[in-house]
Amino acid sequence: MRLRFVTLPELGIAPEEPILISHWYARKGDEVWEGDRLVEVVVGAATFDVPSPANGRLARIRVQEDERVRPGQILAHLAVDGEGDLAGSSEPP
Repeated sequence: MRLRFVTLPELGIAPEEPILISHWYARKGDEVWEGDRLVEVVVGAATFDVPSPANGRLARIRVQEDERVRPGQILAHLAVDGEGDLAGSSEPP
């Protein structure tokens, strides 16, 4: 098993707009499939779902509901099949 980052994608919004974690669809330990909705984020009146980037198990949630986030920020870690540790060996900014 190895860990893979789940990051908040660029949403095409103004950088000063606050982005909040609204709801986690999956909980720590849940099995997820690539493309499954993992978390909902809110920007103003708009909501966006962040999908799972791979099949695996949700190993860690790093940002809780009602916390502010920014594009590129790590939201969670997925345990996926394969060898090695964290993808890329260093965290993105």
